[in-house]
Amino acid sequence: MAALSGRAKLEKLERRGCAFLGSRYAVMGGGMTWVSERNLVAAISNAGGFGVIACGSMDPARLRLEIQGTQALTDRPFGVNLITMHPQLLELIDVCGELGVTHVVLAGGVPPRNAMRKVKSHGAKLVCFAPALVLARKLMRDGADGLVIEGAEAGGHIGPVSTAVLAQEILPVIREIPVFVAGGIGRGEAMVAFLEMGASGCQLGTRFVCARESIAHPRFKQAFIRAEARDAMPTVQVDPRFPVIPVRALNNDGTRLFTEFQHEVIGRFRAGEMDQRAAQLEIEHYWAGALRRAVIDGDVERGSLMAGQSVGMVRCEQTVAEILEELADQAAAVLAARARDMDDG
Repeated sequence: MAALSGRAKLEKLERRGCAFLGSRYAVMGGGMTWVSERNLVAAISNAGGFGVIACGSMDPARLRLEIQGTQALTDRPFGVNLITMHPQLLELIDVCGELGVTHVVLAGGVPPRNAMRKVKSHGAKLVCFAPALVLARKLMRDGADGLVIEGAEAGGHIGPVSTAVLAQEILPVIREIPVFVAGGIGRGEAMVAFLEMGASGCQLGTRFVCARESIAHPRFKQAFIRAEARDAMPTVQVDPRFPVIPVRALNNDGTRLFTEFQHEVIGRFRAGEMDQRAAQLEIEHYWAGALRRAVIDGDVERGSLMAGQSVGMVRCEQTVAEILEELADQAAAVLAARARDMDDG
């Protein structure tokens, strides 16, 4: 009876997020370049979560194939994560619109208003990342249908503020649209905490890397399974006058090589060989290549092992369905235990 009570309470807490996503669980898959492709995205949606394709540096034709490939594997809703600094952002949005993608996530920077308007003109739900309350309010005014607040514990590109602080800053204030919390979430108990604070759901990336349906190389998965939270460290910004967004990844030779690459690109920028935007895009392309070497080729020494601090909770390969059920069981158990304590009192 207590377990049923826990599940019922969880369903109530997740109701708004599930309605927004069209899923059984209010769990979004993080948009992880090379990892969040058709197989993992479809598996997450088929198992009751909400899969999200990571467009990364794909061109429109490549994204079209990825969306169509995902649609061939699932009839459930899924989203597409687009990087705002992509030079073909508007064309990518049009591809999503033409293929009937239900949710478009704009990430990696403040989204241009024309891009936001284009997403909504196609009838898709617009989800944006909000690293601060002032930006959350602006994005809401500009038409965002939902927000993701991602703390510094996350893998990949990160901001400076922790998940817990962002949640306390934003969740009590932004009530008009759904807000999903991300960064360092690896267990159902944490999901409950954020849901009770007012979140509509959570976004998890690192937890799904070692899913059986993930195409990540076995050596990449083994690096995750062996890692502890302290192994996932942010990259160093070598010049504060040249803002490069830190990337959290498992420490290896690839991290050192990235620091050297930053010095090289900044030198070319200072020499007038490229403007700041071009330099930042080159750095992004470096990460895309380094990440591919790790995820696809299994080069875990020199490739990029982007991982959130929740990597310490990844201990084995599981199916996506098993991961989602485990998270739901953990969440329901804490809610059921609380109900029992109240009954005993």
